[in-house]
Amino acid sequence: MGEMTVPGHVLYGATTQRAVLNFPVSHRPLPPQIIHAFALLKSACAEANHELKKLDQKRTRLIVRACREIADAFRDGPETDAARAMMEHFPIDVFQTGSGTSTNMNVNEVVSNLVCRYEKQSIGAKEPVHPNDHVNMGQSSNDTFPSAMQIAAAMSIRTDLIPALKKLATALRKKARQWDPIVKIGRTHLMDATPIRLGQEFSGYAAQIDCSLLRAERGLERLAENLPLGGTAVGTGINTHPRFGKLVAQKLGKSTRIKFTEAANHFEAQATRDCIVNASGELKTIAVALSKIASDVRLLGSGPRCGLFELALPATQPGSSIMPGKVNPVICESVMQVTCQVIGNDAAITTGGLGGVGSLLELNVAMPMMADNLIRSITLLANGATILNEKCIDGLQVNREIATGMVEKSLMMCTSLAPVIGYDQAAKVAKEAFATGRTVREYVLEHELVDPKQLDELLDAGSMTEPSA
Repeated sequence: MGEMTVPGHVLYGATTQRAVLNFPVSHRPLPPQIIHAFALLKSACAEANHELKKLDQKRTRLIVRACREIADAFRDGPETDAARAMMEHFPIDVFQTGSGTSTNMNVNEVVSNLVCRYEKQSIGAKEPVHPNDHVNMGQSSNDTFPSAMQIAAAMSIRTDLIPALKKLATALRKKARQWDPIVKIGRTHLMDATPIRLGQEFSGYAAQIDCSLLRAERGLERLAENLPLGGTAVGTGINTHPRFGKLVAQKLGKSTRIKFTEAANHFEAQATRDCIVNASGELKTIAVALSKIASDVRLLGSGPRCGLFELALPATQPGSSIMPGKVNPVICESVMQVTCQVIGNDAAITTGGLGGVGSLLELNVAMPMMADNLIRSITLLANGATILNEKCIDGLQVNREIATGMVEKSLMMCTSLAPVIGYDQAAKVAKEAFATGRTVREYVLEHELVDPKQLDELLDAGSMTEPSA
């Protein structure tokens, strides 16, 4: 395609530079997690090719060394100085060729040029390691990029999202145990309902996160069990050894401690990105769970004088530039925005997986966008769960007098009277008590509808929080 001028300080080559010039779209490269996964993948491929007697020992050693240098830059996370410095060599925009070919070639060139450094060759010499012949041996962008996106997402779920969810679940269970004796009014349709213990309310939140953990693990499992590598161009495995895909998966398992397996059907694995859509769907459900918890805590903490104010939220920062002393539920609001973004990311991923849009005959061509959104969703959920735990749930306090003081005033206390005086009469009690400003107890005693001793038993708020015969 002719000559191409490449900046002298970078490790990529002409193919990467063409992609940089062709795709000035978002001015945002793929997430560092994808590049990290590619480095692990290329290293495993070199080792597998050597084991299969396709690649000599020296080239294998040099490729593995270069891949290790790339991977080590991301060892302490994607936001370190080392990671940022390494990402300078991987500049291609997210919105590039839909197969991710540009990024695959980018990785091949960087690995080759790192070897040139080791061997005192000029950058771009392609000696002794050629980016296509050696780094890309037995591979195609069509099976490496989908494999890299699955590796990156599985690793991110395991190292970032699952630990964050576990900590949040632990914090919620702690609050549930601590506050279990506190009986407060329940609300359905945002209207007064029968009593509930605050601990029961928080046990529901903890259970949501326990279910979220299962969803994260299911998404990880599906990503790990379906690696496309070994299918090369269209799933047939042309130009690769029959054992290559299985060997690479095994080696990735050792380096990542995740049980990766070769796809059972390469035509499904490369022509679709259903496993990515599935993982994103699990993440969307986790986002919905976080939104419920954040929203409820926000409502229960509303006030301090004109809202519910059953909970006192930690004061993290001033809430208004005009109203002195105002404190807002900023952590809850941050998490709510995270959930909106994750749902938006899922919509983009789902669209990218659609037949006729991204999935066309033997290849999906929306993979970089899908990969970017999936990694962003995992990161957002992990960080959102962390700040919800550390900056909100951990410091929550209960305003006991407010929480318990509303129970006796609730008209729904009449619910426990229905089995004794009948539904219609109990409804009349509620209506008349409201009209006269009395409590249910006061109205029933005044009209002698139930024996006082029996009434005490019926209106015991604590007993209303458990099933009864």
